[in-house]
Amino acid sequence: MPHTAAAVSAIHRPVSQNDAVHKPVTVVDRLERHQVVLYLGAIIAGFVLGASAPGPAENLAIAITPLLGALLYVTFLQVRFADLVDSVRDRRFLAAVLVLNFGVAPVVVAALSFALPADDAIRLGALLVLLCPCVDYVVVFTGLAGGDARRMLAATPLLLIVQMLLAPLYLAVLLGDGRSVIDPSPFVWAFLALIVLPLVLAWITQRWSRTSPVGRRVQDGASTAMVPLMMGVLVVAVSSQVPQVDSRFGDIAGVIPIYVAFLVVMALAGLAVTRVFRLAPASATAAVFSGATRNSLVVLPLALALPVGAELAAATVIAQTLVELIGMVVLVWGFTCAARRR
Repeated sequence: MPHTAAAVSAIHRPVSQNDAVHKPVTVVDRLERHQVVLYLGAIIAGFVLGASAPGPAENLAIAITPLLGALLYVTFLQVRFADLVDSVRDRRFLAAVLVLNFGVAPVVVAALSFALPADDAIRLGALLVLLCPCVDYVVVFTGLAGGDARRMLAATPLLLIVQMLLAPLYLAVLLGDGRSVIDPSPFVWAFLALIVLPLVLAWITQRWSRTSPVGRRVQDGASTAMVPLMMGVLVVAVSSQVPQVDSRFGDIAGVIPIYVAFLVVMALAGLAVTRVFRLAPASATAAVFSGATRNSLVVLPLALALPVGAELAAATVIAQTLVELIGMVVLVWGFTCAARRR
């Protein structure tokens, strides 16, 4: 498993034999070496907490956005502004991500929609979440898997804008009345709170670290928090949503196989698309994660704002989050193992 912090900015730096011999093994090194197991443990802990103490667990939902913002801040600390500008110029990567998310994914969703339950609220919740690509923790999972998180980060504004424009059209085609359910404000809020603010704070910290020893210590200390923060996000996200899904599980159980199928099909489709566009391994990994990961934390407010069936639609969105978090950990493990064999 590559070093988590380094995975975002220098994932292909070879480790010399001298590094392996003389560099002391720290607590952070041990955490990162076993991070996939730790993340699975965090997901299990979240399920146990949510099931055993549903009332207090639900109240933890308020911590999801701050924790996710902190996690993205730590991730962005590893991204230099010059590198981000260079990534925006990679038209082949951006084209692959756009084709995958707004060409391939809607076709996959349309095919899977025939197997969705007949309930209108469930269908709307499932279609809403599956049509919108992720723009937040996909950056982190991309870095953990050895992918190019800089390019993934550079693609997030474009992904947000395009999904705001196209999701209502796709919903209108699949449901007949989807135009009325899309309010752009949650997308704008997510972009400001989870992308712009952490990125600006990260760049300020980077500039501070270049001129101040205190700034360097702050940056070094923040960079060691990746694994604990990710574990915190997983525990809080899972535990706070389990009670809501559990109360409606009988209604929404039929969408879980659809979510699993979507993740598997999109991961395979992502591999195929990246070959067509001849992407480098790190860029290909980023594109695959972009196609497989959905924007559940952003579209949840949309589901909650629906005039009819809001709770059921929201529970349907939340179920996708729980399935996806497990799937992302499995994908990180798979790509890591594949990288070790190369």
